[in-house]
Amino acid sequence: MIKNYFKIGWRNLRKNKVFSSINILGLSLGMAACLLILQYVNFELSYDHFNKNASNIYRVVNDRYQNNKLIQHGTITYSAVSKAMKDDYPEVQNYIRVLPGGNQILIYKDKKIPKENSLFVDNAFFSMFSYPALAGDLKSALKDVNTVVLSETTARKIFDIHNNNFDPYIGKLITVSQDTFPSKVVAIIRDVPENSILQFDMLQSYQTLIHSYGYKQAEYDFTDSDFWHYIQLKDGVDYTTFNAKMDAFSQKHFQGNKISGSVEKFYLQPLLNVHLYSDTEYEIGQTGSATVVWGLLIIALFIIGIAWVNYINLATARSVERAKEVGVRKVTGATQGQLIRQFLTESFIINIIALAIALIMVYLAQNIFNELVQHQLSFAYLFKKGLGGYLVSIGLVALILAGIFVSGFYPAFVLSAFKPILVLKGKFSNSKKGAFLRKGLVIGQFAITVVLITGSFVVYKQIKFMNAQKLGVNIDQMLVINGPVFVKQDTTFVARANAFVAELDQIPGVKNAASSFWVPGNEMGRNFGIRRPENDPNMHFTMRFDGVSRDYMKTYGMQLVAGRAFVATDYNPSFNKLHNLILNQNAVKELGFASPQAAIGRTMLNGTSKWDIVGVVADFHQKSLRYPIEPTILEPAINIQSPISIKISAQNVSATIAAIKTKYQSFFPGNLFDYSFLDEQFNAQYKNDELFGKAFSIFGSFAILIACLGLLGLSLFATIQRTKEIGVRKVLGASVSNIVLLLSKDFIKLILIAICIAVPIAWLILHHWLQDFAYRITISWWIFGLAGGLAVIVALVTISFQAIKAAAANPVKSLRSE
Repeated sequence: MIKNYFKIGWRNLRKNKVFSSINILGLSLGMAACLLILQYVNFELSYDHFNKNASNIYRVVNDRYQNNKLIQHGTITYSAVSKAMKDDYPEVQNYIRVLPGGNQILIYKDKKIPKENSLFVDNAFFSMFSYPALAGDLKSALKDVNTVVLSETTARKIFDIHNNNFDPYIGKLITVSQDTFPSKVVAIIRDVPENSILQFDMLQSYQTLIHSYGYKQAEYDFTDSDFWHYIQLKDGVDYTTFNAKMDAFSQKHFQGNKISGSVEKFYLQPLLNVHLYSDTEYEIGQTGSATVVWGLLIIALFIIGIAWVNYINLATARSVERAKEVGVRKVTGATQGQLIRQFLTESFIINIIALAIALIMVYLAQNIFNELVQHQLSFAYLFKKGLGGYLVSIGLVALILAGIFVSGFYPAFVLSAFKPILVLKGKFSNSKKGAFLRKGLVIGQFAITVVLITGSFVVYKQIKFMNAQKLGVNIDQMLVINGPVFVKQDTTFVARANAFVAELDQIPGVKNAASSFWVPGNEMGRNFGIRRPENDPNMHFTMRFDGVSRDYMKTYGMQLVAGRAFVATDYNPSFNKLHNLILNQNAVKELGFASPQAAIGRTMLNGTSKWDIVGVVADFHQKSLRYPIEPTILEPAINIQSPISIKISAQNVSATIAAIKTKYQSFFPGNLFDYSFLDEQFNAQYKNDELFGKAFSIFGSFAILIACLGLLGLSLFATIQRTKEIGVRKVLGASVSNIVLLLSKDFIKLILIAICIAVPIAWLILHHWLQDFAYRITISWWIFGLAGGLAVIVALVTISFQAIKAAAANPVKSLRSE
């Protein structure tokens, strides 16, 4: 019997090639898009699930308040915090402190390996996190001073390992950057998975930080807030209940704001939420966007839903054509159950063929999609453990099975319910309920497509707005080179730094050069104890700060609105002797000066240090336009290891870079020359938003194409059903345009209704999305008009293709065919 179902189903598939092709193409496009999106979604949801203790690991987040205002919402805090939590609360099973070591140069004999990302961590790191060892004992790997753990790739690079035997390299001594002492390799681990929030090439013992580098505040301190903390709660402890105890913790250790000058509030963030649900500053790793992930998942469901709607629409629309077949089958003894199984089998065949084609499409498009999302994804990511366990994997299988069943069951139920006597007497016609359902589904399809079209326009416009906005700093053609690592920090470093910049200025193609602690796009540091001496001593302000060289403002084209720029006499190798500074306009306003000119020559306090305001610069964007401009201080401070910004000409770029490299190597021999272009770094902040925009555009196009395939099928069927009517109308003098209008107007009405439904939905979604940006566009009415107009045009072209063909046919043939 089952074999017979498949045989009849295959025959019907071949008999109706046009409708079968439209169904299969629409379904395969929908499934392919869905499978690609789900790869990315499950990858993003899988972050840190490889850790066996993941459900009990939490990150400490620290909020700071001054004058009842949130001034910092970040992940860095004081070195003592996690140990104090362990001492105070029995619910805490374990803790680790983390301090990024930055990109280090590893030296072994005469080999130098650059840009190896390092973290200083406690020995408990490997008992909390799950990173498999290839060699060495992880239990006590980082217990001693001057010990390191290397990743597999780093170990292979530095020791030239070409086999899988890593044991001989345990105990080897390497030098890290400019250390005067060697570090012992105590373990080698597998490379950190891509879906880990903590990314590193090397781990250094936290004790090295304290004892070899002499960073005593790293031991137990409530003054320097440069540390990240992870704690592990005992099984069964609810972190929300634990968070309720944090006010008492803050009051005990900070006594309100008496210790740090700020009201400190702490809470725990689940490790599994960090990647997608973080809105904190000073992130230790690359975070994603829950908006992008869930938005793409919804788009995937919309696309596959549109494809299955097409199938239902076409199958039920053809019910008249198959009515006689059902009538004959029922008269000869077929039951309704047998007919339902027959039609479900046909649905199964079409969906399976579509799925097979979709898998081929995904395979062919995989590299292009990977380039879009900037990850190396594959089919394997459809079945990885993610947020909610294997929910996405189970959901994918359930979705396909449900889609096959639902898309087949309704047509099967409709077709199998025909009354054979009425059908065979020729008294059968399509039911009003069926026609109403088809119209509703078409409206739903195009409402979704209009939302996607509108979304792609708005996201594109917002990204374009952010890229075109004047930043207050000119980052075009800005080359940034890393400062030298192997260099002495003595009393001559200011003079040497200035001499190097002066040499760069002599290179043809170099317009200006300057150094700074941070470049635009980086997170600057904060000072929390800013105030005016004549004001209330308890009234403190918080401001960003950057140390810059003399030509920094000139190099970045910053506008001086009052006072003067820095001059040579403002600088001194001893930081304690610096006393002049420049504020941005936002800082002037924060301090309560009436105007930038009114601030010149006035004094402000930073903690106990006295500073004179010598200039005011126009506000500038240090970070992306997602964030507001903050009060900022520029200090005449130089660190010879700071990045150097070089404004270069657009001509002969390669020759200019080569000349810069030569100067760099002559001034700082033994250091590695490493550079990048600042605009690429700065615009990387918009990575998630650009992905969101591209996804809207690409998959929105998929949705339009699939919806149009369904519309093409429906218009084709409607034309076939009205062949005799078209012939009669033409004989009576109707023109081609009259016939096209007749066949198109019903469909266009449905599209217009879809637009009316889509507009408020699109506005609500996109208005909510734009709230994440401090600087954003307004959603203009013409965007909705453009999206709706595009939907109407595409639909009209799709319908007209078949309508014109039918209207131009010979009416004699049309009437004879009846």
